[in-house]
Amino acid sequence: MGMVQDKVALVTGGASGIGRETARLLGMEGARVLVCDLEEGGGQETVSALAEAGCDAAFLRVDVSEEAEVEAMVAHCLERFGGLDCAVNNAGIGGPAGGLDSIALADWNRVLGINLTGVFLCMKYQIPVMRRAGAGSIVNMSSGAGKIATPGMAAYCASKHAVLGITRTAAIENAKTGVRINAICPGSIDTPMLEAGLASDPEVAAMIRASMPIGRLGEAREVAEAALWLCSDRASLVTGHAMGVDGGSLAQ
Repeated sequence: MGMVQDKVALVTGGASGIGRETARLLGMEGARVLVCDLEEGGGQETVSALAEAGCDAAFLRVDVSEEAEVEAMVAHCLERFGGLDCAVNNAGIGGPAGGLDSIALADWNRVLGINLTGVFLCMKYQIPVMRRAGAGSIVNMSSGAGKIATPGMAAYCASKHAVLGITRTAAIENAKTGVRINAICPGSIDTPMLEAGLASDPEVAAMIRASMPIGRLGEAREVAEAALWLCSDRASLVTGHAMGVDGGSLAQ
């Protein structure tokens, strides 16, 4: 039996990186998986890989900053798979780098719209489904930047701090309903989003590489393993938690 055998899982941002690895692990551990992303090509690749491994998976193109699309996403999951047991709200963007006073309002709104409003909207429609079932697990993707300052990334930092606040609030609101809600705070993980940031600024790249006491960047699979555990019944007493997966970065 897999860790999430016969559960229905939904993963946003599943076209690449942490989202893709999370969808893959959930599928390999027995879940039926709805992979959601704006990037259709990558999302279909994730589903194809799952199908080749014998997993039941489907893709849906979704903009998590749009309420109607998120509502339709959850409805589609119920129609396609008959339920929703666990959700990993992973969709996110970094946004442009630069001092706070250089941030255009449109860029600020886009980062907050996807990283924070997207998590809010996902939980808004996921929680009632899980409440009705009397059980469920939601994992929201925050960041090490959700706990400490990240100069040059004010919008990203603000959004990830806020994800922790909304996660804890939702966890306490639902503590007696059977719905567990947690967050993961990855450190510097080798993903396409991080690679783009490393390529844009050599000084930032050096700082990021030096931030991991373990001496290397993390792997998407390592974050996905944490998400898998939080989604599983093995984490039955864990709710309202912000789990660091960061090679010791925040312990310094």
